[in-house]
Amino acid sequence: MARADLRAVADTRRRLRDQLRQWGVPALADTAELLATEIVTNALQHTGGGAVLTATLSQGPARRLRVEVHDTLARRPPPRPQGAVPPADDATSGRGLLLVEALADTWGIQARGAGKTVWFELGARAA
Repeated sequence: MARADLRAVADTRRRLRDQLRQWGVPALADTAELLATEIVTNALQHTGGGAVLTATLSQGPARRLRVEVHDTLARRPPPRPQGAVPPADDATSGRGLLLVEALADTWGIQARGAGKTVWFELGARAA
C-alpha cells in the first residue's frame, strides 16, 4: 500500500477475511480486520512511505494468527503514559493502539531495517 492510500485499507480487510476463511478460522475475521485496520492506518498516516501487511497462521493445537504491518519509519509510537487521560469522546484519533492492546492476545513493535513492524496475535482457539 502506498503512503496515505487509505482506500487500500478496505481491500486489505477483504483479503484478510478471505484468507482467514480459506484457513478455516473465519471467526477471527472481525477482530483481525479491526486490529489490522488500526495498525495499517497508523502506518499510512504517520510514516513517510507505504506499508506491507502479512498474515500467518501457525499450525498445531495452539494455532495462532499473527498479523504484521511493516512500515518505513523507524520511530516507534510514543508510549502511552500510565494514568494518561483517554482520548475525548469526540476525538477522531488516538484509540488505535488502545484497541490493539485490549483485543489482541499479544502485540508489539519491532525495529526492522529502516522501519519497524507492528504486530498482533490472536489465538485460533477462539475461532
